[in-house]
Amino acid sequence: MKFSTRDKRYIRTMLYVAVLLLSLGLIVYISIDTFTGVDFLKNESYMHFQLWVCAVFMADFFIELFMAPDKWRYIRQRWFFFMVSIPYLNIFNLWHIDFSHEVLYFLRFVPLARGAFALSIVIGYMTSNRLSSLLFSYLAIMLSVIYFASLIFLEKEQPVNNMVPDYGASLWWACMNATTIGCDIYPMTVVGKILAVILSGMGIMMFPLFTVYITGLVQRYNSRHGMTLFGAALNIKEPDIGDNNGDNKDAT
Repeated sequence: MKFSTRDKRYIRTMLYVAVLLLSLGLIVYISIDTFTGVDFLKNESYMHFQLWVCAVFMADFFIELFMAPDKWRYIRQRWFFFMVSIPYLNIFNLWHIDFSHEVLYFLRFVPLARGAFALSIVIGYMTSNRLSSLLFSYLAIMLSVIYFASLIFLEKEQPVNNMVPDYGASLWWACMNATTIGCDIYPMTVVGKILAVILSGMGIMMFPLFTVYITGLVQRYNSRHGMTLFGAALNIKEPDIGDNNGDNKDAT
């Protein structure tokens, strides 16, 4: 069965939207469990939901593989998204494989990497040029990382750090580190320190991209209107040097 280019684009868009919506559902589940202190392994509704979400993610991978003109190239480029679509928590729980609570908590975020990819694709469809797509995709992913980092920071730091009494303090810490300004809340655990480095690194990468985007906007404005953004018109007529020389000769 052959699909036209338009049909493939439509199918991919629907799949990405489905992946994005399901990823948002996972975020809601993770947030509720984190705020209420629920053991997610004992939460049957969450485990069932995650299993179906991962099943849809894997179906998305194989459908796109079927439509890809070069199958091996698609596998080489997208094998990572297949790996993060595997329902590891359900497999470990079914086989009674024991891991620490911290490892299992981090594994909950693994399928969300697929959702971040879908988010960047959907935003790319909604923007008009490549630079805007890159900026908004990176901004959306960065906001997602800030939120996930705040949840993990709360989970790890609240039991041992009296500077993190609630989620508000954790979110403030994550935002301040992402802006590279810094915060008066200091991490006490290894995970918290690693998150601080990751957030600061993402913030440092964000500022040059934002500068390039603003510069591109100004250049497009200048090319369309023939003037600088805050100055006069660019096509200013210069004085005729020859006429001036002639006038000077006549005057002498």
